[in-house]
Amino acid sequence: MKAVLLDAYATNPGDLSWEGIEKLCDITIFDRTPAELIPERCAGCEIILTNKTPLRRETLEKLPDVKYIGLLSTGYNVVDIDYCKEKNIPVCNIPAYSTNTVAQLTFAFILEFCSRVGVHSEAVHNKEWTNCSDFCFWKAPLVELSGKSIGIIGLGSIGKKVADIAAAFGMEIYACTNHPAPYGNVKFVDMDELLAKSDFVTVHTPLTPKTEKMVNAGFLKKMKPTAFLINTSRGPAVDDAALADALNSGEIAGAGLDVLTTEPPLPDNPLVGCKNCFITPHIAWAAFECRERLIDILTANLRGFLEGNVQNCVW
Repeated sequence: MKAVLLDAYATNPGDLSWEGIEKLCDITIFDRTPAELIPERCAGCEIILTNKTPLRRETLEKLPDVKYIGLLSTGYNVVDIDYCKEKNIPVCNIPAYSTNTVAQLTFAFILEFCSRVGVHSEAVHNKEWTNCSDFCFWKAPLVELSGKSIGIIGLGSIGKKVADIAAAFGMEIYACTNHPAPYGNVKFVDMDELLAKSDFVTVHTPLTPKTEKMVNAGFLKKMKPTAFLINTSRGPAVDDAALADALNSGEIAGAGLDVLTTEPPLPDNPLVGCKNCFITPHIAWAAFECRERLIDILTANLRGFLEGNVQNCVW
């Protein structure tokens, strides 16, 4: 079968192999594909593999040969799922491949807010310790996690892993989720109670009409002024302008974000350069082991389709 991979570079900039999928089909691999080149590059292809290159209805209507779409991601909002369902085109994603690394980055943000490693390392390199009259100093309040509270919004596989790590730190754990079920020492509460009680609020929900701009001005006003917001889920879950206002006014203490509404961010994104805001460029999934796992599942999904055993179809 003829296939195309539209945006290979982000997943594999050269440190991994595409050998698995190359053995399964006649595939052309592009590092990146501008929107205007999608129809040309996909022409005649029965299989399309994509990460963030969008496949909208108006594009898919020009590609009558397509029989399978494989995603290099868990999220599938880049594909017109309704159209694919109408045409019986399987759209298969990569579930649960990044659980450990997303939870890891969540706590990287939390620990940075607590221990302020970056600011103190910078101070030492700037000779502030060399010139200090005392044997130690600190430039920001240091926080012990034990006994602090964390509010987890969405208790899927990532949310549960975050809860496991929080438990190891001795934190009090609250969760708000659509399908509460007993898990460890997690206390299930409604959103208002979670926001009122949590020292750290971390978002782990999919992007849906209900969760889009869930973190808005009203949401932020319900948080403690000493609390921190972490978002390693989907950028549009946060109203960027509302969060920037809350941070710059001191309404909340800080934010750690791995995702933004538009990626890469627009030059005028109010969160870039914002007070008390750490932003990483959507890297929670990017550990070598995580990307290797993604490609293994991508290959297994494709093999399943070719053998008549579709797996991980999102519709």
